Amino acid sequence: MHTEQRRRFLEALTTRGAAAVIPTATHKVRNHDCEYRFRPDSDFWYLTGFSEPDAVLVLVPPLATTNSKVPRSILFLREKDKDREIWTGKRLGVAAAAAALGVDEARPIERLWTDLPEILRNVEKIVWRTGVDEARDRELFAVVAKLRATAKGGIVPPLELLDPSPLLHELRLKKSTSELDVMRRAARITKDAHIAAMKRARPGVNEREIDALLDMTFRASGASGAAYTNIVAGGANACCLHYVENDDVLKDGDLLLIDAGSEFDYYASDVTRTFPINGRFNAEQRALYEVVLDAQLTAIAHVKTGVTFVSVHEIALQRLVFGLVRLGLLTGPVDAAIEKKTYDRFYMHRTSHWLGLDVHDCGAYVVDGKSRTLEPGMVITVEPGVYVAEDDTTVEARWRGIGIRIEDDVLVTTTGHEVLTAGIPKHIDEVEATCGSKSLSSVHG
Repeated sequence: MHTEQRRRFLEALTTRGAAAVIPTATHKVRNHDCEYRFRPDSDFWYLTGFSEPDAVLVLVPPLATTNSKVPRSILFLREKDKDREIWTGKRLGVAAAAAALGVDEARPIERLWTDLPEILRNVEKIVWRTGVDEARDRELFAVVAKLRATAKGGIVPPLELLDPSPLLHELRLKKSTSELDVMRRAARITKDAHIAAMKRARPGVNEREIDALLDMTFRASGASGAAYTNIVAGGANACCLHYVENDDVLKDGDLLLIDAGSEFDYYASDVTRTFPINGRFNAEQRALYEVVLDAQLTAIAHVKTGVTFVSVHEIALQRLVFGLVRLGLLTGPVDAAIEKKTYDRFYMHRTSHWLGLDVHDCGAYVVDGKSRTLEPGMVITVEPGVYVAEDDTTVEARWRGIGIRIEDDVLVTTTGHEVLTAGIPKHIDEVEATCGSKSLSSVHG
C-alpha cells in the first residue's frame, strides 16, 4: 500500500518538477521528562509505513534539470544501537530498511543535512511543510541557502518551497482499496466499543469509567488506541462540543453523548452516539433525538458522487431547523430561520469533515471558489446535532441541558455511498434495547 502511494506521489512530483522532503513527527513531552506515546506524521506514514521517530523520506523524481531518468527514494533513519534499544525498543536499522520498506536507499539520520545539498542539486522546487518544527525549518532553509550560494554555470538553484497540500494531500483525500480495508477495521473496533459503553452506562457510574472502557476495547481489539480524545459527556456536559474532562457522575434521567473512534494502523474512525443513561428516552429527549436522527439519515442518503460537500450540511441543516420549528424551539418559516441563523444557538457546527489518517483529514473543501464535488474514495463524517444550554431561558425548562449528536463515517462510492460505521445502534428502539442489556459485551477484533 505504501509503495503504491509513494509511486503516485512521485508521479505528482514529476508533473510539478519538484522533489520532496517529508519528515516524521518528533517526540512530544507530556510533562517534565515523560513523553506521549509516539505517533508518526501522517504524510510520512502514508508514504513509508514506518513508525519509528527520527526519520525523513526524500523523494526525487526524474527531472530534466538533474538528468536523472529514474526516481529515487531515500530514507534517513536511526542506526541499530544495542544499548539504546535496551531502553527504548528495537530499531529497524539502516541495513534492513531498503528491503523492508521498498525504498531505493537508506542512510543514517545523522547524515541528512550534510547529504541533502548533494541530493537536491539542480532541483528547482522542494516540497516541504513549513511551520511544523522551527528547528528543522532552519536546517532546510540553510540547505536551500547553501545551494543558492553555490549555484553557478549550469547548476540550477532551488527557487521555490511548495506546501504538500496541492500534491500529497490531494492524493490522501481519495482512499485506495487497501486504505478502506484498514478504515473498515477501525470502524468495526469502534462499533464494539460503543456497544460496550451503551451496555455499561447506568446511573451512578462515572464518565471516566466509560472513557476507560472505550480505550480498553480499542486497544484489546488491536487498535493503537483512540483516534482523538474521547468525549464522554453526561447530561448538560454534552452541550460543550469538545468536553473531555470525562469525570462527572452519570445521572438517572440524563442522556450520555459519546464521541469516540479507534485508530487502527494510524487510520481514524469517528463516531458519536447519544443514549439514555437509564435505558429509556423521556418525551423531550425522544423528540429532539428524532429530529437529529432524521437530519442525519436524510444527509447520509444525499451523499453520492457528484454532489457538493457543502450540500450535505445544507440538507442536514434544513431538516434540523424544520424539526426545531415543529417542536416550537424555533419560529418559522424554516428558510427565514436559516437565513437569519436563529438556529445557531442550538446547532453551531458544520455537519461533515474529511476522515482518514487524521480525524480531521487533509484535502481542500473549496476548489476554484466553489464547494468541492464528492468523488469515489472520499470519506466524510455526517454528524448533525442539537444542543440546548442549561441556562437557555428562551425555551421551556423541559428542553434545557439536552445535547444530542449522531455521527457516522460515510464512504463515497461510484453508485452512492457506504456507511463504514453501520451497525452501531442509533434508531431509538435498538438504542433502548442495547442499553437495556447491561452486561459487558465481548471484546474482539
